[in-house]
Amino acid sequence: MADTLIQNMMTAIEGELQSQINSLNDKPTLQLYEMLTYHMGWSGDNANESSKGKRIRPLLLILCSASRGPDYDWHKAIQGGAAVELIHNFSLIHDDIEDRSDKRRNRPTVWRKWGIPQAINAGDALYALSNLAASDLIFNNPKDVVIKTSRIFHNTCLDLTRGQYMDMFFEKIDTQTLDDYWRMVAYKTSALISACAEIGSILAGSDVNEQEVYRQFGHYLGLAFQIKDDILGIWGNETKTGKSTLNDLYTRKKTLPVIFGIQNGGAFAKRWNQGNITPEEIPDMANELIKEGGLLYAEESVDKMSDMAVKFLNIMSLSGEVGDSMFELIEQLLKREA
Repeated sequence: MADTLIQNMMTAIEGELQSQINSLNDKPTLQLYEMLTYHMGWSGDNANESSKGKRIRPLLLILCSASRGPDYDWHKAIQGGAAVELIHNFSLIHDDIEDRSDKRRNRPTVWRKWGIPQAINAGDALYALSNLAASDLIFNNPKDVVIKTSRIFHNTCLDLTRGQYMDMFFEKIDTQTLDDYWRMVAYKTSALISACAEIGSILAGSDVNEQEVYRQFGHYLGLAFQIKDDILGIWGNETKTGKSTLNDLYTRKKTLPVIFGIQNGGAFAKRWNQGNITPEEIPDMANELIKEGGLLYAEESVDKMSDMAVKFLNIMSLSGEVGDSMFELIEQLLKREA
């Protein structure tokens, strides 16, 4: 039953995303439309289920909206789900430019295919569409509720830019601490996942205390999700992740295992501090990080943050099909290989 509910929600999400982006399916902007449908995984070479991404964030929002019982029809939250997925994808297009990432989901990134200026514009289009989708919630939800969720959407977008700023800034300095890391990922990743849970609960009519519980649940789930991403960015299977595992170490990204290795002061830190790491050295450095405990520390951190997320979720005493779907989603997120 949980699989059926998730599939129904995913089908509704995909339909709403296509509906929002179809507004650009017009002769004067046909190539822009093509860029967006390509990035969303619907068109172009090798377009398939994996090229679309997982649609985790809209699914989480809609599950949270359904978790308060049958009094709220989760279909009324679909535009909110589309909005957060469009926000996520606008940030991915811009991140790929800023990180000079050549591949996403095993395909060339938008900037690689159409150039940086057009890719920036495509990301901007997704941002505008996300705002339009969020405003469409007014058709099925009370005005005061939509205003409240809109403020969360906008604050979250601002948090994403703060997190990305910190991520790029820390690549250029050698003094980042673990505390700096937690602040960065709270903005860069956790903010949007937290917003999904909180907005879903607001749409469903949860009280202020329940909204805070959902927000905290999303916060810790987001932290666990990012650390898992950090692990996959160094030790993941490139075929499954769709991104090169050379990139995080080569571009000197200060992910959690890397900061741990630097602070450990061993052979990894010594070579890291020398700079000018070549692609040929990356496998040996990744293995050294395992020897020094960086991978174990990251895995233990995933467990700790996911335990905190489940602790908050358990406060809501979810049961039935929605509860099963929620815990199934958490397990998929944290045991994923891509």
